[in-house]
Amino acid sequence: MSSTAVRVYGETWCGDCQRVKALLTRHQVPFEWLDTSRDLEARDFVSRTLPGEERIPVVVLGDGSCLVEPSDDELSARLGLEG
Repeated sequence: MSSTAVRVYGETWCGDCQRVKALLTRHQVPFEWLDTSRDLEARDFVSRTLPGEERIPVVVLGDGSCLVEPSDDELSARLGLEG
C-alpha cells in the first residue's frame, strides 16, 4: 500500500470521482487513485465497505475513516481545506 494518506476508489467514467480528484489536485492534496474497474482488490474493498451497494467514489482518509460520494464541502471540511 502507498504511504499516501488519502485513497480514492472509483472509476474513470464516474463524474463524482473526477470531481473529487480535481478538488484534491487543485488543493495539492496527495492521493492514491484506485480504479475499481481494473483493480480487483480495490473493487473488493469497496464491496466490503458498502455491502450490497456499489457507490463511488469512496474516499479513505489518513485516519482510516471513509467518505462515500462526498460533496466538495464535506471533503474540504474533513481535510481542513479552504475555498
